[in-house]
Amino acid sequence: QVQLVESGGGLVQAGGSLRLSCAVSGIIFSFNTMGWYRQAPGKQRALVAGITSGGSTNYADSVKGRFTISRDNAKNTVYLQMNSLKPEDTGVYYCKVSRGYDSRDFWGQGTQVTVSS
Repeated sequence: QVQLVESGGGLVQAGGSLRLSCAVSGIIFSFNTMGWYRQAPGKQRALVAGITSGGSTNYADSVKGRFTISRDNAKNTVYLQMNSLKPEDTGVYYCKVSRGYDSRDFWGQGTQVTVSS
């Protein structure tokens, strides 16, 4: 069974940085997309950053230039480096992996990120 375990969330002041990690266990032979999603208070869950099997990345306009998504295949881990954090970045961050052969989505449990002034 595929499992995603997230870590690295916490409380940080505006302007600070945080690095989220998502460790993937189980059998995944390939993937279409790995991504980070955010669910802010009172809002729908939305894509923050994604990376394709080919290594290309994309970002929500609100985080472009501040966040960086990356992966380490040897460690089966995807990361989200968050810099210049703003209060509006606050929310629960979820890691998602789309398995390649059947496009099934797997989600992490979420990790809370709180940005304060």
